[in-house]
Amino acid sequence: MELPEPPYYAVIFTSLRTDGDRGYAERAAYLSDLAAKQPGYLGQNSVRDESGLGITVSYWQDEDSIAAWRTNLEHAETRNHGRAEWYRSFDVQVSRVERAYRFERP
Repeated sequence: MELPEPPYYAVIFTSLRTDGDRGYAERAAYLSDLAAKQPGYLGQNSVRDESGLGITVSYWQDEDSIAAWRTNLEHAETRNHGRAEWYRSFDVQVSRVERAYRFERP
C-alpha cells in the first residue's frame, strides 16, 4: 500500500473477538469497502490471530476525515452491534504520523 508523505493520521483499532463469526466477516468486509469510499481515506492494514486478537490500522488524510467516518451512520450501527455481539474488548488510538519508513526486498 502506498501512502502519501507524512503527515497523515492512523487510527489503530485493537480488538479481542467473542467466539463464532455471526456475520462478522461479511460486515467487516463491507465496512472496509465503505471506508475506502470516504473522503480522506488512505488505506488500511488488518490482521487477526487464532485467539481472536485483531489489529486494524486505517490511514486518513486529516482529523476531519476521521470524524466523518466515525459519524457515518452504517459505521455507528456496526460499532453498536460489535459491542453487543462481536467484541469482548477493543481499544482505539488516533495518532498523527510524522515520519514513515519503508523497506522492500528487491
